[in-house]
Amino acid sequence: MENCIFCKIINKEISSEIVYENDMVIGFKDINPVAPVHILIVPKTHVASVRNINDENANIIIGIHLAANEIAKKMSIYDKGYRLISNCGVDAGQTVEHLHYHLIGGINLGPKII
Repeated sequence: MENCIFCKIINKEISSEIVYENDMVIGFKDINPVAPVHILIVPKTHVASVRNINDENANIIIGIHLAANEIAKKMSIYDKGYRLISNCGVDAGQTVEHLHYHLIGGINLGPKII
């Protein structure tokens, strides 16, 4: 997807503060953080949203969750806790049509939605 900002970050066409990367996913700091730790975890394969996960690409979800654990450890929020959010569709607040998860922590998030 040539106009996808996350694809451009993955391809290093746009700079970002990358905190984690493997062959399946990339994790980078959100430019508008809502907490001290706010990392976007994005699969390197372009998938528009959770709605596009199927039997053939479901391993992406596993890769994202394993990366989330590693990033949480690296960012020192693994033990205290963190929130992992994926917005799916416009009404849910998805602004980039590339599957991504927000890993948020570093403060007590309480019962907030975000």
